[in-house]
Amino acid sequence: MKKFFSLALVASILISGCNSYLDIKPKGITIPELVGDFEQLLNNTGLLRTLPASFDFLADNIQSGDRTDNAQSTSFDNYSFMLRSLYTFKNGAVLEDGDGDSYWNAAYNHIFTYNVVINNVLNAPDGKEAEKKRLWAEAKIGRAFEYLSLVNIYAKHYNGATAETDLGVPLILVEDIDQKYERVSVAKVYELIQTDLEDALPFLATSSSNKFQPLKTVGFAFLSRVALYKGDYAAALSNAKEALKLNAYLEDYSQFTTKLKTTWGRVHYKGDPSKPFPEIRFNNETVWGRMGAASYGSLNGQVYASSDLIATYKRDMKGAKDMRYDLFFCRDSASFGGSVTHFPGRVLWGPYIDFNTGFSTPELYLIAAEAEARIGSTEEALKLLNTLRDKRIENNVHVSGLDKAATLAMVFDERRREMPYVGSTRLVDLKRLHSTGDLTKEIVHKVEDKEYRMSSGDPRMIIPISPKVLSLNPGMPQYER
Repeated sequence: MKKFFSLALVASILISGCNSYLDIKPKGITIPELVGDFEQLLNNTGLLRTLPASFDFLADNIQSGDRTDNAQSTSFDNYSFMLRSLYTFKNGAVLEDGDGDSYWNAAYNHIFTYNVVINNVLNAPDGKEAEKKRLWAEAKIGRAFEYLSLVNIYAKHYNGATAETDLGVPLILVEDIDQKYERVSVAKVYELIQTDLEDALPFLATSSSNKFQPLKTVGFAFLSRVALYKGDYAAALSNAKEALKLNAYLEDYSQFTTKLKTTWGRVHYKGDPSKPFPEIRFNNETVWGRMGAASYGSLNGQVYASSDLIATYKRDMKGAKDMRYDLFFCRDSASFGGSVTHFPGRVLWGPYIDFNTGFSTPELYLIAAEAEARIGSTEEALKLLNTLRDKRIENNVHVSGLDKAATLAMVFDERRREMPYVGSTRLVDLKRLHSTGDLTKEIVHKVEDKEYRMSSGDPRMIIPISPKVLSLNPGMPQYER
């Protein structure tokens, strides 16, 4: 007998959490049967919220506020227990006993949804085979994306010499929550990601007006990021180039300015304050649209830029002006409403823009540039960097003639400038560059007159699995931190 299926019911259940093995989905839901139902599952807006920027509280871009700051949202005392734990490099758990990890929960609930589609849509009694294959492929892209995010937050960065034994995350490939899941190795997680991407690529659509639908461009972009993270620079370059053939658009930031007394819409086109900076679904840079997880809130108006990050924006300028710094940060004061808030000598992150946490063309330029530099083609790398910088920096002066080390350093700086608080990218980059031997730095966080220091190679750069999940799985191994 066919089971009754309610999209609204399934959508709400898939996104809620419970006391199961991984603190995810409850029992008793039914599986959809028709192709249209599977498509609606994939179009659920709950799937759009992915990796938050909050884990970057471990990284070197953030400076908290003081107790006496006028901008109370930046005050260290007003941060959550988790954010305070991250910012002060706390040993052990970063969540209190009994607290669930809302990002972990959301990611595995998303994976459950993707598994429902992957394991059932090809058997749907209606629909064309090509349509079913497309949905199957799109779900594989979604699942791979969640696993890449999870493994880069809760595990060591991929290292070919140790990935077979480094602790990864649990792999869930079926809808049975009663199974016992173990932490598999980092290598096994990456193997699944690679397989999902290679399986999906032939069946992805080539065009769509929906920026949240994964197309072939997304497949190539995704493969390029995975290859970069694994240190396979030839594959990173070839896939980035394939993606750029399909979309190489860059927004010209010199056409934007800011206005006072507002939050969302603060950055707008010059000459038309009613026309805001293009959001993800209308931004031609978007390859695949995703938004930062709302579970830990936005960092808009919550953090100051570290002096180290500010120095990065001013490096290699030669009298030019980096519009990313000019548009998205507020220096000394900000007006987000009826009054002006003053914070002399500080620089506040306040773009009030939902930046894409999926895949965008600037990242493709940066991946291609890094890969070119890694294989020794420094002039090609600098051409790619200059192309991006032309669209970000007023009066940009092209850079040429750098050696490999200097070119790579410029790529690393440009990644930091382009994605300062987007999807915890900086945390992942610090772990990655330590693993490759390119950069190990001391991260310094200050709270008033107290300093906290940690090396970017410290195990505390790995987010621990929450006490709540561990209480359900006493034998689950953890990284020492």
